Amino acid sequence: MTPILTINSEVIVSERSGYGENGTVRVKNPHLASMPEDFLYHFDLGTKTHNLQAMFGDVKFVCVGGSANRMKTFAQFMHMELGLNGGGGDISDICAGTDRYSMYKTGPVLSISHGMGVPSISIMLHELIKLLHHAKCRDVVVIRLGTSGGIGLDPGTVVVTGTAVDSFFQPQFEQVVLGKVITRSTKLDKDLAQELLNCGREIADYLTIIGNTMCTYDFYEGQGRLDGALCSFSNEEKLAYLKKAHEAGVRNIEMESTVFAAMCHSCDVRAAVVCVTLLNRFDGDQITTPHAVLLEYQMRPQKLVSMFIKKQLGLLKYN
Repeated sequence: MTPILTINSEVIVSERSGYGENGTVRVKNPHLASMPEDFLYHFDLGTKTHNLQAMFGDVKFVCVGGSANRMKTFAQFMHMELGLNGGGGDISDICAGTDRYSMYKTGPVLSISHGMGVPSISIMLHELIKLLHHAKCRDVVVIRLGTSGGIGLDPGTVVVTGTAVDSFFQPQFEQVVLGKVITRSTKLDKDLAQELLNCGREIADYLTIIGNTMCTYDFYEGQGRLDGALCSFSNEEKLAYLKKAHEAGVRNIEMESTVFAAMCHSCDVRAAVVCVTLLNRFDGDQITTPHAVLLEYQMRPQKLVSMFIKKQLGLLKYN
């Protein structure tokens, strides 16, 4: 199946070149093949300075999230869950040579921070996809773990994204390239989403659902918040917009899902988004939940994804 791109309202069908025949990740940039070296600047890794296949060739799962501390915690958690030697406390940051992102490897699981917002995660994804390509990784699953604002959901609910949509509730991501607007599909792997939902249903401590996720370019006005430095709308207008979003199937709001879905889909990488809600936006804009409770909420997507990974590796049985 070929991806459909729209450039300035003109539909363009381009040849897909994601996974190779043996499941390896292929990139969609013809210029890379002629480059004598590919230096992944924001990872501080390169094809000449590092043996990327030896370092990452066994990676099967890549889990990404905004916070560097949270992704280190996840790496330590997976170290324990997979029963690897040692306690996981001495896990080192592979990207310590840069202050942009953090990366930790625990067996076949790579844990990477991506910062906040579309620009930050898109830079990380360009270099991640190239890294997986250079390392000749096979059949990789990439999952974004995050926090979000819920729409009509109790705080602490885990949302597995069915479709990532923009602020107009459309399943697309727009990127300006050389003065032209390119629109890419944000389709995610529905089978993967269902597998994750099934794992969530086995955890009785909290609710897990599938719902649409709206991605915005801003935390305040772009998400209809009344508490920013600028605000050009009323509370009634805000609630009317959130109601329209809910009617369109949106159940949570964050700032990365559309570009994440678009880039992974364009490169045929199986991908999913799993976020916990920290508040119900119908009830307010500011997070007032105690810090200890928020930390427990943040562990919920990690526990769900850990269960999925262990089942994929045969460490847990499917019900």
